[in-house]
Amino acid sequence: MIPKVITRLSKRSPFISALALSRLDWLDSLLCPTLHLSRSYSSPTMSLLESAKKAAAFRAVDECVKDKDVVGVGSGSTVVYAVERLAERVQKEKLQLVCIPTSFQARQLIVENNLILGDLDRYPQLDVAIDGADELDNKFTAIKGGGGCLTQEKIVASCAKRFIIIADYTKDSQTLGEQYKKGVPIEVIPLSYVPVMQRIQTRFGGKVQLRMAKSKAGPVVTDNGNFILDWLFPESKFDWDSVNTQLNLMPGVVETGLFVNMAEKAYFGYSDGSVKEKAAEKK
Repeated sequence: MIPKVITRLSKRSPFISALALSRLDWLDSLLCPTLHLSRSYSSPTMSLLESAKKAAAFRAVDECVKDKDVVGVGSGSTVVYAVERLAERVQKEKLQLVCIPTSFQARQLIVENNLILGDLDRYPQLDVAIDGADELDNKFTAIKGGGGCLTQEKIVASCAKRFIIIADYTKDSQTLGEQYKKGVPIEVIPLSYVPVMQRIQTRFGGKVQLRMAKSKAGPVVTDNGNFILDWLFPESKFDWDSVNTQLNLMPGVVETGLFVNMAEKAYFGYSDGSVKEKAAEKK
């Protein structure tokens, strides 16, 4: 009897090496070029981007956080590394820190990393707030809110003596909209979303969309129980300070994702571990 020859290992096998897995991927591309299989590890591109985020977050925490600080903890993928570094420094340097979250995600990160959880009721003034951004232009106006936490993020940032932005190099732009193409997030009371959409389009142009949820039927609902509009603004030169003010005066608008003249410094990480620092002009 001829023994059965195993010509292919299961990709779930614990014995398969990374090299073998890459060879199987190559074979997949030959047998079925349109097949896409998810992996439990990041692609090379994602790994480089994550390295960039980590570099920015670690540098910012090392330079901007000191003992006995009250620290605002932002939301998003880059902030995960900031919290990781905060936890490392607390353990190694015995720092006494209080962390104020900007979202459910931030709160969970603080708790899971055994950091001291605070709130604005007890700590209305922060020493520093560290948060990510979807894009930052050369005038230090940022778009934030891709993760839906813009209102809490702006509140916490406004309470901090220093607001620091951390991001990978793809968020560093000359003008808003240069790289980030998803528009300006605007949190609105659910009752008002249609009138607000119409007013924005009439006054500023572009297109406004109600942000829809991916894992539930219907729109995204914020931690505050509101909806989010994404304003895909036209390629025009805007006075973002004026735009932010006008948007906030519209009945039903809770807050915008435009952070104008709020950040003091930004750290942009690169995949090789280097970090570019930018400081806002003092006014």
